[in-house]
Amino acid sequence: MSNNIKGKVVVITGASSGLGEATARLLSTEGASVVLGARRSDRIQSLAKELTGGGGKALATVTDVTRRELVQQLVDSAVQAYGRIDVMINNAGLMPQALLERLQIDEWDRMIDVNIKGVLYGIAAALPYMQQQKSGHFINVSSVAGHKVGPGFAVYAATKFAVRALSEGLRQEVKPYNIRTTVISPGAVATELPNSVTDPDAGARIRKFYAEAAIPAESFARAVAFAISQPEDVDVNEIVFRPTRQEL
Repeated sequence: MSNNIKGKVVVITGASSGLGEATARLLSTEGASVVLGARRSDRIQSLAKELTGGGGKALATVTDVTRRELVQQLVDSAVQAYGRIDVMINNAGLMPQALLERLQIDEWDRMIDVNIKGVLYGIAAALPYMQQQKSGHFINVSSVAGHKVGPGFAVYAATKFAVRALSEGLRQEVKPYNIRTTVISPGAVATELPNSVTDPDAGARIRKFYAEAAIPAESFARAVAFAISQPEDVDVNEIVFRPTRQEL
């Protein structure tokens, strides 16, 4: 990887497992200071301790991305500890799946709160700092479901289409501030995401597919590192990747 990662201050939501944890590990290895946000305090504290013990720089702040003030505290803690924020990775997300006729309205609300508003809160917290710095990088996590809709995926896909739209709008608006914007759309990656599917039929089908085809979370981490490691005058705007055998 380019040493453009080394020394950067990177904030990651959803950092307690899966994509966020794998990304924190890789970026720390590459010399970044990582600031970990997630609801599960024990996991992020343990990860931060491990990374610090290995010679890295890491801190953890309990963060529920549905609460704007906690996302702000996460970003503020990065700036207070390290003096700046170079990369904001809006990774936290969940994927309840069910046909619309099941009327899982509470799950619709939860997906909108986490997958869309959580990203917006991350942008709101980090953008003023990046504008002041005249530099920065937003990395927002969409999904292959943000490119193609399937039965049972309507609301989840809608939230991930929204992340892509927000990312493109943000890209156009932040050019005067030398801020980069990347949206990453993974396919099936081995994480805890399928555990958020509460519909029994959909859950069984998705977990079976993930068990057979999902690729390691490190694949996502490498995509993140690729985007960050580019020279500052190169803005990688969108990355889509999936298991070779995945159709969607």
